[in-house]
Amino acid sequence: MDLSTLLSPDCTRCAVDGSSKKKVLELIGQMAAPRLSGTTSFDVFESLLNRERLGSTGIGMGVAIPHGRLASANKPVAILITLSSPIDFDAIDNQPVDIIFALLVPEDQHEQHLQTLASVAQRLNDKICTRALRDAHSDQELYDLFTG
Repeated sequence: MDLSTLLSPDCTRCAVDGSSKKKVLELIGQMAAPRLSGTTSFDVFESLLNRERLGSTGIGMGVAIPHGRLASANKPVAILITLSSPIDFDAIDNQPVDIIFALLVPEDQHEQHLQTLASVAQRLNDKICTRALRDAHSDQELYDLFTG
């Protein structure tokens, strides 16, 4: 899967100060909503929060992949953030998280949603990839590393 079709440079942020899981999910909502016509940042936040209530999307090794489906979304949108300091994300390995890839898809794209999550998880399970993402110094470098 070509991840550059989902992720755009303006949805990529490097070394963000995120004090909590809630604040990071709110930031994702603010970043994603303008790219999803008819969707507010609160809609995105609520979708992500509802998914987190089912179980943490912290997949381990400092990585989280929060995701949600939105009835109002007209296309998939991804957000990639690295944090300046890791935060508690209730990850499966109980380790703090500093790489967050959020995915929001239209409610009716269940199969594509699962395939995209699998591709992203595979990419973020690569230690060389995550090391490079953590070493990125700018939003553009982060984007280029992830999509390259």
